[in-house]
Amino acid sequence: MYYRIIIKAHILILQSCCFLLNPHALNISSQTQITVYGSKYTMPNNSPKLIDLMDDTVPGIGTYEDFNTIDWVREKSKDRDRHREITNKSKHSTVALLFSISDAFSGWLLMLLIGLMSGALAGGIDIAAHWMTDLKEGVCLNGFWFNHEHCCWASNETTFQERDKCPQWKSWAELMDGVSEGRVNVLNHFMYVSWALLFAFLAVILVRAFAPYACGSGIPEIKTILSGFIIRGYLGKWTLIIKTITLVLAVSSGLSLGKEGPLVHVACCCANILCHFFTKYRRNEAKKREVLSAASAVGVSVAFGAPIGGVLFSLEEVSYYFPLKTLWRSFFAALVAAFTLRSINPFGNSRLVLFYVEFHTPWHLLELIPFVLLGIFGGLWGAFFIHANIAWCRLRKNTRLGHYPVIEVLVVTLLTALLAFPIEYTRMSSSELISELFNDCGLLDSSKLCDYTGNSGSTSGSVNATAANGLGARLAGPKLYTAMWQLALALVFKMFITVATFGMKVPSGLFIPSMALAVHNHERDIFRGWCSPGADCITPGLYAMVGAAACLGGVTRMTVSLVVIMFELTGGLEYIVPLMAAAMTSKWVADALSRESIYEAHIRLNGYPFLEAKEEFRHKTLATDVMRPRRSDPPLSVLTQSGMTVEEVERLIADTTYSGFPVVISQLSQRLVGFVLRRDLFISLENARRHQDGVVSVSAVLFTECESPASPGAPPAVKLRSILDLSPFTVTVHTPMEIVVDIFRKLGLRQCLVIQNGRLLGIITKKDILKHMAQMANRDPESILFN
Repeated sequence: MYYRIIIKAHILILQSCCFLLNPHALNISSQTQITVYGSKYTMPNNSPKLIDLMDDTVPGIGTYEDFNTIDWVREKSKDRDRHREITNKSKHSTVALLFSISDAFSGWLLMLLIGLMSGALAGGIDIAAHWMTDLKEGVCLNGFWFNHEHCCWASNETTFQERDKCPQWKSWAELMDGVSEGRVNVLNHFMYVSWALLFAFLAVILVRAFAPYACGSGIPEIKTILSGFIIRGYLGKWTLIIKTITLVLAVSSGLSLGKEGPLVHVACCCANILCHFFTKYRRNEAKKREVLSAASAVGVSVAFGAPIGGVLFSLEEVSYYFPLKTLWRSFFAALVAAFTLRSINPFGNSRLVLFYVEFHTPWHLLELIPFVLLGIFGGLWGAFFIHANIAWCRLRKNTRLGHYPVIEVLVVTLLTALLAFPIEYTRMSSSELISELFNDCGLLDSSKLCDYTGNSGSTSGSVNATAANGLGARLAGPKLYTAMWQLALALVFKMFITVATFGMKVPSGLFIPSMALAVHNHERDIFRGWCSPGADCITPGLYAMVGAAACLGGVTRMTVSLVVIMFELTGGLEYIVPLMAAAMTSKWVADALSRESIYEAHIRLNGYPFLEAKEEFRHKTLATDVMRPRRSDPPLSVLTQSGMTVEEVERLIADTTYSGFPVVISQLSQRLVGFVLRRDLFISLENARRHQDGVVSVSAVLFTECESPASPGAPPAVKLRSILDLSPFTVTVHTPMEIVVDIFRKLGLRQCLVIQNGRLLGIITKKDILKHMAQMANRDPESILFN
């Protein structure tokens, strides 16, 4: 009853308004009945039909086309109106109050589901990747589904020195009878290369056939999507399925890539799919991006077992809009994901990651010098890698190499497998290599990197002699020198092969390969004077950890989140200062050579319309220098608030590709009224032709509340004021561009209108700003196109 009274009052007010403008429009003798909320009301025949005001929102209104930018201000306004309506209704009804409570709780429920789903998928990926990586070298006789480590756990014949060897695990050469000893390595090498090629071939074929968006890291596209850009299908169900499967295949093939970056993409796919079950997030693109920001934190949480680092990564690296509410929900979702992964225990070590280590030896002040040197190396490596990888990707895009992605993947996989197998540290997976490098040598370690001899010449196999001489008094053994030159070869090999691998048409992460390039330092004699007799001077694994942070920081330019991820990853709480020193030095050196991280460089390479918040605009230009139309351009395409017909508006839509049109009072005055989006305009006209009686091509299109006087017998007008933005953002021609750029960054605008004394002069879009910034930086402005 309440709604009917309000609607009757609105109709009477509108009828009075129209009568004052046109007293002849109300023909009392001929009346028409309309139905609103099940009740019939009488209106004059010639009065405007208020279908756009009375009916529910037309399907499609307020949505965005593919490869367009959302209107953040509009989306936040819609959410505030929705929340205000729910709050008002909850005061008058118990059912509405319960709905209000469920609406407030829905965000936390969604975070719970994202954490559970992402954690479960990450656990499955870890288990499958570990098993398939070992499958290249052999198989377990007790069950083919056991990886090498799990196969030897149940064996009673495993020795401590050769813990990775047991009768139950057989290499492919051992399974074949009649193979001579000289051909064992050849056959194992052949099987290793064959399995690697098979896994890589399946990965690239699945990506190419079913989900082209499943390739690459995904973080550059996630950053662009979180800034408001629409890429349909990038976070869809097919992308999730194919990315999950091919990520396992790509990692197992032995390519120099990691699964950590793609896990962020996987988590965001989970979030996007789950958002469709919640109306609040399905219908609001800005709210959905808050969820995707939390999902980015979940991805890093399950990738490194670092929930806090994941939240900081989302805040520092990928998120465009990160309110305090999103911070809390990101923390909760990362917590749930880490708990889920811990429950699955994919590595069998009760840890979230494969290379969890604990160091207890304190570091010395003098060691800050090599820590800073490691930071310098990381910065130099980061700048070199970005420059080389972008040059290779540009070569791939601009030549025929990009037309044969399958052949490229197979060739790189073949080279990687052929060169990696002979060296132990390149044959093992990147995660196992990092675990080996991070390890702090003890008395019972059997690794080559822990092959030390005592003063009396006893080898590391003699535990009693070594213990008697003291852990800090041991000298390097022959296996250690062999391991060092093998690590040097592995470093050079991974430096070049990673450049060619990142960016291929398979899922590929960069975190683990960058960390695997860490410098491993075993030199003790330099610091011997600073240590007590018989004590450890330095912790070799610490240098690997700091070097890993420096290399990763040089490539990604992460600082705070990187340090937190590293000490969560390794448990090295005592070494925050060395990590901070290396991370900051790496960023300073890399920024001095190139201001872009690898993700920002790929965003620019692909032409995504991403307005980087970290980049400063230092040029003294005005809005009039950037706005369109330019002097040589045709006049700006505008709509008038009255006087245009449906045919004229449809012709304007067909003849242009603009995302929206300014609405002015008339073509002569050019006084600004508002702005209307192209998609909303097209859908509204289509809906009017289908559902509004009498609408023809000559029907008037009105953006006002009441129509102007019309001749008797004229067809009914189409009223579109409900889709008109009456408060578009405007600047004057003399507004400095640095202010305009700040407005676009902080408010997430799609466009801004340029006026002078109320008259419309032009328009500035996000792409116009990006093209102008590219031109000021001596880059091709036409590269700002989605490619």
